Amino acid sequence: MKGRALVAWNLRRVRVAQGLSQERLAADAGVDRAYLGGMERQVENPTVDLLDKIAEALSIPMSELFVTPADDEAPPKPLRGGRRG
Repeated sequence: MKGRALVAWNLRRVRVAQGLSQERLAADAGVDRAYLGGMERQVENPTVDLLDKIAEALSIPMSELFVTPADDEAPPKPLRGGRRG
């Protein structure tokens, strides 16, 4: 899995596990929500500084964004519809 895909996978995995919307995480990290969504869709190429801000907002080490999923692990699902805190 390439770096951008790995970050996208783990960003969504952690965000959804914490029950955070993209909007809420973006606000907490000081990032534009559309940019955060682009990261999850692998269309944005974030800097190390931005990954650090996001990891801090998620209260995880930045290395958690680079965890390789198991071969049989299903992709993380998005949050169900509606706004969440």
